[in-house]
Amino acid sequence: MRHHDSFDVPLPAQGAAKSRWAALRNLTPYLWQYRLRVSLALVMLLAAKVANVGVPLVLKDIVNALDLRPGDPRAVLVVPVALLVAYGALRLAVSLFTELREIVFARVTQGAVRKIALEVFDHLFALSLRYHLERQTGGMSRDIERGTRGISSLVSYTLYSILPTLVEMALVIGILIVRYDWWFAGIALVALALYISFTVVVTEWRTSLRRTMNEQDSRANQRAVDALLNYETVKIFGNEAHEARRYDDNLHRWMSAAVKSQNSLSLLNMGQSFIIAAAVTLLVWRATVGVVNGTMNLGDLVLVNAFMIQLYAPLSFLGVIYREIRQALTDIERMFTILEQHRDIADVPGAKPLVVTHGSVCFEDVYFGYVPGHPVLKGLSFEVPGGETVAIVGPSGAG
Repeated sequence: MRHHDSFDVPLPAQGAAKSRWAALRNLTPYLWQYRLRVSLALVMLLAAKVANVGVPLVLKDIVNALDLRPGDPRAVLVVPVALLVAYGALRLAVSLFTELREIVFARVTQGAVRKIALEVFDHLFALSLRYHLERQTGGMSRDIERGTRGISSLVSYTLYSILPTLVEMALVIGILIVRYDWWFAGIALVALALYISFTVVVTEWRTSLRRTMNEQDSRANQRAVDALLNYETVKIFGNEAHEARRYDDNLHRWMSAAVKSQNSLSLLNMGQSFIIAAAVTLLVWRATVGVVNGTMNLGDLVLVNAFMIQLYAPLSFLGVIYREIRQALTDIERMFTILEQHRDIADVPGAKPLVVTHGSVCFEDVYFGYVPGHPVLKGLSFEVPGGETVAIVGPSGAG
């Protein structure tokens, strides 16, 4: 199962599992408000996987139906025709239910993104000026953009990749347990556990290597840009060779990190392929022994092989999916951090509108500032009589 490396932004070092789970909990209510669509999408998912698991079962019956003596009319006229129609119908059902699931769930994802983005936008205007002065607006807007994009990525990878694979695993293991001896289910479960554990461990290791590679790439690029921006100074002092050596030093470090990253990718591919090949070989060997002993037929051998290929195919992208889900959860957690910012001035729950018929507003020795250490008002005292308007105007006249 071959993966191809990409040049996405590496995963940040921070973002503990606890924070990612908190982000997932915060996201759930926005999705669950479409509970009817979510439930219907899950039904479509289950139906698609039942049909997908049924394909090898029908293929098994087709093989057994063709395993007849030459000249037997049943081999052409009755059984295979019905089974071939069923085979095609199941294939069509898999595609049909999958597309219906996406149609049903599309509004859930986009609706959640819209509601969260609007809630963050409104919350930003409810925060004080102090918060905006202490934060970089550009970086904050990027957090919101990545967070909303992370919601789509998380839902897509979870609903369309992880959850269907888990459902199919459960169905296949259940069929192996019911139809055959425990060796088949045991081998499949052990192989799956080894495959997932190996992929997660190596992917975590590769993440640190990719982070180093990208850091060295950024440093090399920064070195080149700095030298070119100071072109005149470099030429005047004749430092072309010196700058080239410094640039090459950064390129060499990047090259070493890139080679390690590529080698780790090859190691991941080889390890995954070895686990899958070993599991399929053991299962086919057990099925072959069963056919020779007469406890299984040729269709059972085809069924076991088809199940394993069908089961392990989605896992070929497990490393990429795992990395992307982690990144999505981290981005979502950063966006929800904005919503967790408390307002400096907020109404208490159940506060009623203030109704004043007469009176005055009095300020006595007021100190105020947006940024700590930079007071705007220092010991200000004044009174606003009822029915009058008072404006505080600074030197610029802007207020």
